[in-house]
Amino acid sequence: MGWRLPTVAKFGRRVCLRPVRPARAIRYDHGMPPLMLIEIAVAVVWVYEGLWCKVLGGSRHELEVVQAAPLFSPSLAALFLRALGVCECGLAAWVLTGWEPLWAAVVQTVFLVSLNTAGITWSRHLIPDPPGMLVKNFAFLILVWVAAGQAAS
Repeated sequence: MGWRLPTVAKFGRRVCLRPVRPARAIRYDHGMPPLMLIEIAVAVVWVYEGLWCKVLGGSRHELEVVQAAPLFSPSLAALFLRALGVCECGLAAWVLTGWEPLWAAVVQTVFLVSLNTAGITWSRHLIPDPPGMLVKNFAFLILVWVAAGQAAS
């Protein structure tokens, strides 16, 4: 069912073209996706970033960023990166449980802001697009807070 040709309606001297909607137009009247879908989206990001990129070493770039920090030797940087990945997987599990959603959002926010601050402070030269990273993480945190707000209400 597509759009039909517009009908012509005459009003005095003007001619108006009015499109006719198909009988079965696609509509979404619920406003927000289901909470579970939002929580899964947030958790998948944490699992990808934590398990794949950090624990399993799917992103060599992550290790280079951590090694650039003056706090770690190369071997300690690898261990820290894996621990960070485990923490991110823990955040994913926390989000999926739905337990204390507002505190979960606070912890995720502090965690991500801390990682971004450290990355920009010590490894800015290794991050291909720092402003882009911040924009993406801002959008992600909005999704985190949407999930928390829906779960808390």
